Amino acid sequence: MQTIKEKFQDMREMREAKAEAKAEEQAEKELAKARLDVAHEVRKAREAEAEMDLHVNKAVEKADKEIAKHHELGTDEPIVGITDDRQDNLPMSSGGNPNLGTMGTTNINTNNMTNSAGADRNPKLF
Repeated sequence: MQTIKEKFQDMREMREAKAEAKAEEQAEKELAKARLDVAHEVRKAREAEAEMDLHVNKAVEKADKEIAKHHELGTDEPIVGITDDRQDNLPMSSGGNPNLGTMGTTNINTNNMTNSAGADRNPKLF
């Protein structure tokens, strides 16, 4: 009878040891997966940083070219904004304002506008 009890005790200890080993293995797997995920995110961040640096370098090169072009023209300050004052290349709608492009103009007569109470003859639109 004693040997059977000892055998059951050994089986229970073996089950507990296996369960503990399995839990440790699972924890190690989760830790390894977390490390892989972190390494993947670090790699993506480095790639994004390298791409951003590339774009910054391209922008600097373009700015240097523009500055060099303006120095060739004899000006010290770069020209910023639209330099062509001609408006003939803007599309016009029928009766529209060339400064508005295809938007056209809208006239609003606010003299006859009143609110529901009728107390304010010149309502504030904004």
